[in-house]
Amino acid sequence: MSEQSQEVLHLEALRKSYNISQPNEVEVLHGIDLCIERRDFAALIGPSGSGKSTLLNILGLLDRPTSGELYLLGQPTSKMQDSERTALRGSSIGFVFQFHHLIQAFTALQNILMPLMLAHGKPDKQATDRARELLAAVGLEKFAERKPNELSGGQQQRVAIARALITNPALLLADEPTGNLDTQTAEDMFALFRKVHEERDCAVLLVTHDPRLSKTCDRTINLVDGLIQSDTRGQEVVEGST
Repeated sequence: MSEQSQEVLHLEALRKSYNISQPNEVEVLHGIDLCIERRDFAALIGPSGSGKSTLLNILGLLDRPTSGELYLLGQPTSKMQDSERTALRGSSIGFVFQFHHLIQAFTALQNILMPLMLAHGKPDKQATDRARELLAAVGLEKFAERKPNELSGGQQQRVAIARALITNPALLLADEPTGNLDTQTAEDMFALFRKVHEERDCAVLLVTHDPRLSKTCDRTINLVDGLIQSDTRGQEVVEGST
């Protein structure tokens, strides 16, 4: 199997319930089978209440499924200790959210370095140089010492993208990443995600309500009532994901 078609995520019969064994127990995800490969630049869409946020949290190892298995880079994760899941998440997954969650007291450069600082302590010169390279890659090399309140919304989102890439993740998860941006800035952000995907061998999964955004992705996964209703790459139905 070529590197470009390598599996990053693989879900088998994944279910998620809340309030288990209680009168108000509810199952939100009803047996999801899904594969994400490095070549994928995909959109996860679906109406409110369809289970997108629940699925995203499980994909990002922020939550555990009730049953089923999630393989990340070939490793089964359901029985991992929390510390193992945290380490795997930190090394393999980058997150970008609608609200970028930058630390206001830190500079743009320090915010980008934060994942490495949490994992390894004070960053060395190599890490700092990499953070500066990422700032340049998102067009903000001149803003390294600025704090978030000195940056526009679009610039802050660029810092958040650079922060998500500092660990060289195999998968970039973005939750409504353009939902808080004006149209032009959103288009710029989308172009940046494309650049990341093409240049860094990184699978990208965007959760979005914006049909313009999803239509320009290579693959669209439609989640309805906790089930994958359709999964298409271009006009081709993706097998094993319905």
